[in-house]
Amino acid sequence: MKLTEAEWAVMEVLWSGENFSLGEITSSLHNVNSWNKNTVHTYLTRMEKKGYVKIHKGDTRPYSANISREECAGEERNELLSKVYKGATGDLIAAFLKESKISQKEILKLKKMLDEMEV
Repeated sequence: MKLTEAEWAVMEVLWSGENFSLGEITSSLHNVNSWNKNTVHTYLTRMEKKGYVKIHKGDTRPYSANISREECAGEERNELLSKVYKGATGDLIAAFLKESKISQKEILKLKKMLDEMEV
């Protein structure tokens, strides 16, 4: 499962609640992409075919996520790890730590996680 940028935008709306109407989704996405209802509807029906979206026909708020944010984020992480770092988790973490500011609290949390993993 590889979400496009546009599909991520749609999923972010769906992950923010439980069920949505086409109008609600269109309103949320209009600020970001200026999409109209036809465009949003096209994305939703295509994404249903891919298994990302659930459409409950006959409901007033028929659209919901069929996959979790965690599943999609995991897939993205795995792809990045494989493609860019050839599976070397340590290299990925080191790159993030070099390029990001990290608080003392986050450092302690990471140390605790590593200790618990007995690395």
